[in-house]
Amino acid sequence: MKHLQRSFLFRFYFSLTDAEQILVLSNLFSVGLVLFRMIYTGHLLFAFLIWNLFLAFVPYVISRQMTEASIKSKWKFLLCAFVWLLFVPNAFYIITDLFHLDMNETVPLWYDLALLLSFAWSGILFGILSVRQMEKLFEKHFSKNFDLLFILPVMALNGFGIYIGRYLRFNSWDVITNPLQLIQDIIYLFIHPLRNRFDWSMIICYTILLTLIYYTIKKLSKAL
Repeated sequence: MKHLQRSFLFRFYFSLTDAEQILVLSNLFSVGLVLFRMIYTGHLLFAFLIWNLFLAFVPYVISRQMTEASIKSKWKFLLCAFVWLLFVPNAFYIITDLFHLDMNETVPLWYDLALLLSFAWSGILFGILSVRQMEKLFEKHFSKNFDLLFILPVMALNGFGIYIGRYLRFNSWDVITNPLQLIQDIIYLFIHPLRNRFDWSMIICYTILLTLIYYTIKKLSKAL
């Protein structure tokens, strides 16, 4: 039985694309670091990172399923793309978990840094691959090379999503469960841009950062 399970896992792993194999290894490394830390310290301090990594996985699943489903209806495609937009900021949100680096106990600081960086890197990989899949889908459905016309708005929404998730403490599902408060807080940001200049500075900064990361990985993938 164990031999069959190992054989299935072996076949499953090598049935994945090269990028997905890297994702699996990266995620296993991240989760392994957290589990070892939990066993060593006896505390669940960074257990929330596993949940955050799962949320980062969701937009990738959506874009991958959309790619495999070959949706022909543009309205159905746009509806699925909207759902994807609600979840894709979760993939990049993990980079802000580096804020928790000072939550140290008896574990060396270098270990926690490696742990947090590994989760941030896994989230970035999920996000970049998911955005790339959606970029290709938009080009296919609308027969047009959008490039920055697609990437900049998406990364701006990611920067905005990171901000409202980290500082306003909203989640993707608050669009349904708490829409009035979410809309109210967003309107406040737009009505008082100078009063919220530091908030907008963060959003713009992360928009540029994510765009640079995306294009760097995209160009490197073609150069290598």
